[in-house]
Amino acid sequence: MKIGIVAPANTANPEMVAPLTAYAALAYPEVELVFHPQCWESDGHFAGPDARRMAAFLEFANDPEFDAIWFARGGYGSNRILARAMPQLNEAARAKKYVGYSDMGFMLGALYARRIGRVAHGPMPTDILRSSGGGDATVARSLGWIARGERQGLEPGLGQRPAAAFNLAILGSLIGTPWLPDLTDHELLIEEVSEPMYNIDRLLFTMASATQLRGIAGVRLGAVTGVKENTPRWGETLPVMIQRWCGDMGVPYLGPAEIGHTQTNRVVPFGVA
Repeated sequence: MKIGIVAPANTANPEMVAPLTAYAALAYPEVELVFHPQCWESDGHFAGPDARRMAAFLEFANDPEFDAIWFARGGYGSNRILARAMPQLNEAARAKKYVGYSDMGFMLGALYARRIGRVAHGPMPTDILRSSGGGDATVARSLGWIARGERQGLEPGLGQRPAAAFNLAILGSLIGTPWLPDLTDHELLIEEVSEPMYNIDRLLFTMASATQLRGIAGVRLGAVTGVKENTPRWGETLPVMIQRWCGDMGVPYLGPAEIGHTQTNRVVPFGVA
């Protein structure tokens, strides 16, 4: 199996290559990882200009020799290539798996909305470098699903309904655009990182008020990490906030989810797991 790795947002760290390829060779010898040179390029905030990032994605996605696209990392910027990239995807692109999270929610949402390929929210190559350790086990969840269809890396609550997972800020940016897929009857799993509580509450308001999300089956909350200090002190806990906004939305809060910017991040295939 040949997996193409591209960076539609921020520049990836080349230090990931050696440990990731070594681990894959040992644990998944049938896998060939191919890093596009664009992953290491830089243009201000981004891994190359918009046109370069789009071209790299299309090159690998449209190449029938690749079986999957594994997004190198998140950051910001993949939304800037959607309008030009999506119409150029061919039949080879429709046969692939696509895995990422964080800013890659833009890519996953747009692909799923157009029923292009099989998309999943899951760990990315950069997670091999997480300072907390355990990077091998983290990337193994995505590699296992991509290469062998393994289920042990899936989010354990999946199975009863179709599902989709997003970073909350990315979901808020997708709402009101043509890139948000129809999530009727889906469980919506959300997570967040590096936001103050007031902004998390504001993002939950956007989610709860979105007409495009009418008809979802319910919401599950993943990890909310790196919460920034709120001045003045925020007076509500996350469990109270999420249940209040789910009540306003008219959908059940379905409990916690094992997703997020953590080493415990698990795979959520969009649709039926």
